[in-house]
Amino acid sequence: MSKLALKKRISKKDYMNNQIIIDESEGLVFSSEEELYDYFLPQTQKLEKEFFMSRKETDILERDFKNYEDLLNHVLNDPDEVWEDSTKFKNCKLYCYVGHYVVDQENVYYVAVTYRTGDVPSFIFLHFPSIDLALVDCFRKGKLIYDRVLKEVENGAVEGDALSEGDDLAVGLYKAMLKVRSPQDISEEKFKSYEHLRESTIEEADEIWRSTDLNGNVLVSFIKEFGEEVEKDLHYVVVTIEDPASSSHALLFSFPSQDVNLLDRYRHGENLHAEEIVQEASH
Repeated sequence: MSKLALKKRISKKDYMNNQIIIDESEGLVFSSEEELYDYFLPQTQKLEKEFFMSRKETDILERDFKNYEDLLNHVLNDPDEVWEDSTKFKNCKLYCYVGHYVVDQENVYYVAVTYRTGDVPSFIFLHFPSIDLALVDCFRKGKLIYDRVLKEVENGAVEGDALSEGDDLAVGLYKAMLKVRSPQDISEEKFKSYEHLRESTIEEADEIWRSTDLNGNVLVSFIKEFGEEVEKDLHYVVVTIEDPASSSHALLFSFPSQDVNLLDRYRHGENLHAEEIVQEASH
């Protein structure tokens, strides 16, 4: 068995019958660890071969892998991403757990490729640390079924905006907004009940402001007051990014607010008129 073969198995053991149960519904019940490893050996060997062919000499040395093994439990219990690959092996779906960590001031990824019983990893084919994103991407195959970033912003994401796609700029600006808004403002959990106000805010904005951030992004914010027709002091804000070449604007994110101080943060730069704006449907 190679160095990367499973050293830590997650499974259920029937001590009365001395059986190792991976997935009883699929008949994956084994009388010994040797039988278990033999069953999954073809998949394990293929994954390990791909790992060794793809890794670079500048990556974390194999002899140092033991220094990162504590991250295995972290990535399985609280991953940043989970990918489902149903095509690589016949009758065996793979679930790739990916976590991003900082170890000794260095960015480190930890990857665990598993068999899953229900929602729980029950066998680990391969797990390793890496500082090489290209290597990690080799195992990000199939369908992304969990993304921590999207989970964190799902209350504010509206179909067609960049936030719903996990765009880094949109996510960063949205999280920054959440940090400075008043605790008494409309709760984030209620944002989706106001998303129908987005189109009228863009088409009939009371205010349009253009500014350039520190990275050179040209941001244009649309603000519309709905007041008594919907809710007292209610405003809706739509934040877009401008394409300098075409002067068109792509949606980043939007939100409702009754917080005057928060609204003022989007009232800076150049005050525009509606006829100056060209809008795109999505990012």
